[in-house]
Amino acid sequence: MKIKAVRVHQHGGPEVLSVDDVELAAPGTGEVQVRHTAIGLNFIDVYYRTGLYTLPTGLPLIPGNEAAGVIVALGDGVDSLKVGDRVAYAATIGAYCEARNIAADRLVNIPDGVADETAAAMMLKGMTAEMLLCRVFPVQKGQTILFHAAAGGVGLIAGQWANSIGATVIGTAGSPEKAELARRNGYHHVIEYKNENIVARVKEITGGKGVEVAYDSVGKDTWLASLDSLKPRGMFVAFGQSSGPIEGFTLTHLVARGSLYATRPTLFAYTATRADLELSASRLFEKVGSGSVKIAVNQTFSLADAAEAHRLLESRATTGATVLVP
Repeated sequence: MKIKAVRVHQHGGPEVLSVDDVELAAPGTGEVQVRHTAIGLNFIDVYYRTGLYTLPTGLPLIPGNEAAGVIVALGDGVDSLKVGDRVAYAATIGAYCEARNIAADRLVNIPDGVADETAAAMMLKGMTAEMLLCRVFPVQKGQTILFHAAAGGVGLIAGQWANSIGATVIGTAGSPEKAELARRNGYHHVIEYKNENIVARVKEITGGKGVEVAYDSVGKDTWLASLDSLKPRGMFVAFGQSSGPIEGFTLTHLVARGSLYATRPTLFAYTATRADLELSASRLFEKVGSGSVKIAVNQTFSLADAAEAHRLLESRATTGATVLVP
């Protein structure tokens, strides 16, 4: 059958996103066919669009790494799901479309009480927060952490999550409005990086000690400040590069600041097995279900307007989560 899909035929700006008619086959063995009801927008979608991240399959590319929907058909060998199930997924590229076939073992059922738009908005960002706070650097009560882009999709979830653990949470934001939003979502201190020095403020807040961990999805503009904000033997967690890739980093940077640790995790690696996927999703649903974490869907666009959504995301004009609706 024919469906609408947003595709990238050549790398470039938002204007390269085109709405195409594509043929969707019946689901294969071990697959199900999902009719999307909501699709999450993430900065990783921009990385694939521009060619910063590449896939071995090449172009044309259907971007998008999280979505929610309803199962409309089952392939052979699928007995864990049924037609009509509400499901969601993350870390599986190809979401910018009305419907798709996907491996059944990459899907999780959406709990009752969680809306499709909420599920689509939280899977990639929420499981990223779980990965960062619970597995990459397991945050403990009483620790102090630094999280850049506090008013972004991952940042708003991470602030609430870390606060629920009992950590002191420091965030960075680019405007007074975003700083206030971060404060409403678990951040005890917010540094407005356009008119405040990040390192000086972190040292002031921590009494000169620095933080145990710095979570950095900004990259080029913030990585040195992240390193300089850490206490000796602290951990630098780079999980994105919205301002551009980090350049000039060497192991000497870690030595000079007191035997620091550095890591570059991806959710793909942390949910590669079914067991890890179920662990991450269950922790996320538990936090949302308990009310400890609330998911803010602050922007909604039609799938056909994906290019405009990308423009706003890249200009840092969005807060929280953005979803596309087919």
